[in-house]
Amino acid sequence: MKIMNEKNSSAQAAPDPKILEILVCPLTKGPLRYDAAHSELISAGARLAYPIRNGIPIMIPEEARPLDETA
Repeated sequence: MKIMNEKNSSAQAAPDPKILEILVCPLTKGPLRYDAAHSELISAGARLAYPIRNGIPIMIPEEARPLDETA
C-alpha cells in the first residue's frame, strides 16, 4: 500500500493525510510526523525516523534511523 497522495505521485510527495491518521509507531503506538526533507515518518516518543521507500513506509524498528539529541 503506497501512502503517497494520488494528486502528487512524485518521490517527494506528501503522504496521504488519511494514512497518517492511521499509522502509529510500532514501538510506542504514538503518532508519526512526516519529514518531507528526509522522506521519513518521525516518532518523537521512540526517537526514531522510519524511512519511506518507493512510497511505502518501512515500519520496522530495525530499519529506522535513530534521531540525534538535537533533532
